[in-house]
Amino acid sequence: MVPRSASVNEELRRRSRERLLQATVELVGERGYEATTLADIADRAGAARGLVSYYFPGKRQLLQSAVHRLMHRELSAGLNREPATENGRELLARAIDVILGLARDHPRLMRTHMAGILTAEGFIQCPEQQRLASLLRDTVTRYGSTDPETDYRLLRALLMGAVVAVLVPGAPMPMERLRAELFQRYGLEWTLGMPPGAEPAPPGV
Repeated sequence: MVPRSASVNEELRRRSRERLLQATVELVGERGYEATTLADIADRAGAARGLVSYYFPGKRQLLQSAVHRLMHRELSAGLNREPATENGRELLARAIDVILGLARDHPRLMRTHMAGILTAEGFIQCPEQQRLASLLRDTVTRYGSTDPETDYRLLRALLMGAVVAVLVPGAPMPMERLRAELFQRYGLEWTLGMPPGAEPAPPGV
């Protein structure tokens, strides 16, 4: 048998890692964090249990990477959807809508993700998070930022706050209101991006 080349082995490792990340998103979304074991994830991914430990130091790190991968993929798709545009205001509106949409469409997953960030594990740097950061940094640059790193961090903080507000058990903020506040903060018209419906009336009206 001819030994596999280094490039083939690298591609196989990449695919195995991608399957583990996808399986994590699916299972935590279906069952919750505590009810999902690393063995469950390996089984869903069709991978050996040892591969999980090879790629990730623990379940929390695996979950953060998996959610950051989902966010990166959804954000990339949203920014590049038709009609294609180079308009920075439109791109920022799309970015806001994508992140809020993840909170709406994957509440259990995103709630678990945010809870992990706010606990002792904190914010974990990983390749998926770096890809997400690169997209958001590029978006604020296209929007017109002269200090993309600072403005990226501010946008990240505002989006994280909005996601938490959407997901607070028993007292969620309406997504439309949070969208309106973010759009006002950045001077964006309601019709940009992927508007969910009529613009909410200002408070007190």
